[in-house]
Amino acid sequence: MAGHFETLPDGGAAVALDEVEVSILRSLAVQLLELIGPGDEPAVDADPLAALFTEGPSRPPSDPALRRLFPDAYGDESEELRASAADFRRYTENDLRARKREDALVVVRALDALSSSSVGEGGAVLKLTQDESRAWLGALNDLRLTIGTRLEVADDEESERLYRLPDSDPRKPMVMAYLWLGALQESLVETLMS
Repeated sequence: MAGHFETLPDGGAAVALDEVEVSILRSLAVQLLELIGPGDEPAVDADPLAALFTEGPSRPPSDPALRRLFPDAYGDESEELRASAADFRRYTENDLRARKREDALVVVRALDALSSSSVGEGGAVLKLTQDESRAWLGALNDLRLTIGTRLEVADDEESERLYRLPDSDPRKPMVMAYLWLGALQESLVETLMS
């Protein structure tokens, strides 16, 4: 099971993680939360219907990784499509950011639940419900998109190039995380589909 998700009887998934893997995953999820940014928490007495129509940003983010996580809905070939993309972003980005934040928080909380005492030298088994598994899948995808953007991975050919980086390349740790997250993501997808 080490590094490979397996199906649980309730439809969830389980994976064995060692102390280093837990630490890396938690650190990456926290960094993702920092990148996405804090959410605007609605007031306790806020009108839920009004909250649905709270406007968000109308321009794409300047950070390439955030642009990858929050892409434009339409091409920008025409003024009309740019206006439509701005409107779409204005009414959807806040919700998308909130979902991505919640997915990353599910990862952090699940890893925190594996107390340091339970993650010994042999590691610990992380057990996720179906809902937690879906959140993990979203967070793993967001982490890979972010790291892939930082590594300037644009296609499969670029991804293959990463396997051949020399150990002396300063990007090597980020590449190893990118490839490991990809394997975890693939394993989780296969588990959820079985």
